[in-house]
Amino acid sequence: MPSLTRFAPLILIPALLLGGCRLSAPADTPAAPPPAQSAAPAPTPTPTPEPEPTVATLAVCGDVMSHMPVTNDAWDEAAGGYDYAPIFEAARPYVEGADYAVANLETTLAQQPPYSGYPAFRSPAALADGLAQLGFDLMLTANNHCLDRGYDGLVSTLDALDEAGLAHVGTSRTAEEGAEPIYVADVGGISVAFLGYTYGTNGIPLPAGREYAVNLFNTDYLTTLTTPDTARLEADLAAARALDTDLIAVLVHWGVEYRTTQNAYQEELADLLIANGADLVLGGHSHVPQPLEERRVPGWDGSERTGFVCYSLGNFISSQVDPLTDTTAVLTLQLTRTPEGEASVTGWEYAPMLMVRRDGTQRVFTLTDASAVPADASGELTGALEQAAADCAGIFGPQRPFSS
Repeated sequence: MPSLTRFAPLILIPALLLGGCRLSAPADTPAAPPPAQSAAPAPTPTPTPEPEPTVATLAVCGDVMSHMPVTNDAWDEAAGGYDYAPIFEAARPYVEGADYAVANLETTLAQQPPYSGYPAFRSPAALADGLAQLGFDLMLTANNHCLDRGYDGLVSTLDALDEAGLAHVGTSRTAEEGAEPIYVADVGGISVAFLGYTYGTNGIPLPAGREYAVNLFNTDYLTTLTTPDTARLEADLAAARALDTDLIAVLVHWGVEYRTTQNAYQEELADLLIANGADLVLGGHSHVPQPLEERRVPGWDGSERTGFVCYSLGNFISSQVDPLTDTTAVLTLQLTRTPEGEASVTGWEYAPMLMVRRDGTQRVFTLTDASAVPADASGELTGALEQAAADCAGIFGPQRPFSS
């Protein structure tokens, strides 16, 4: 077998060579053409999706005050502590439903009693917890009551806010905090630089050596309250512009109490802020509602700038009884950044609210949504809620529906 295997190729090779012509196709038989190949269709290119704008919502509320009747009402005997949630629960859908929410905290906070109301506020730190649980994110702490309990009260207020997880602008515990007066927040994907100021401190001078403690927009904060600190405002806003956020918002404590219209000084200050980069100016202090509007002014760079101004939303919570001090609204702003990077306020809506007082009940003060009268409301309550809604519409002016 080995020899046969070795010599087999020598026998077969000549045979193959001799018979090679017989294996070829006849000369007159055309060779079969190669199979036709159909051209594959060119793939349809996937269109590049158009960039979408970024849209977010910012909820804004008025003055958070805890006069002693409100503080007493917040006491929960069964729990042995203070619980403010039932007082402002009706605002939850608007506050919690927004991407970000802010308000003016017009009181000082402390962990232990004694507590007090007007004229020198000292409220339970549980108020901060309640605001955080409702959905708030940031508080303005610069206002005329921020030094009611001196520097120590200012510090305990900021400590309580920190413990509750609430950001704050307008007051500072240290020089290092005061050197960075801008708080940058992510509002539903839109970056916003927040600054906060007050016109004064009810005649209480800044703590000696701690002039950084309160952001003031007046140089004459102890006297005539008529001279804006232009150099400071321009410098702070220039620093905010340098952060290159999408928007700049200034929370400001200003105006005349119990007046439902803004004054010329508010308008002048708003124009100064907008001219130097503010896109939103959100005010408080009057304890009653004041108008909403857009203002257009020449900017620091020569361009025309547009800013949205809320002069005041009145009291978010309080026990005041003067006309309209029980009437407020939760303002929701629509913020939009285009694919090109331009950001602005593109709409605003507000939900009118009324602080309803039910004397003789366990829970006296209840912030109530006036945009939807409860089915079981009495005739008197229905009329009060309808009046609150009408007052808000008359003062705030028309709403601008959110763009799609």
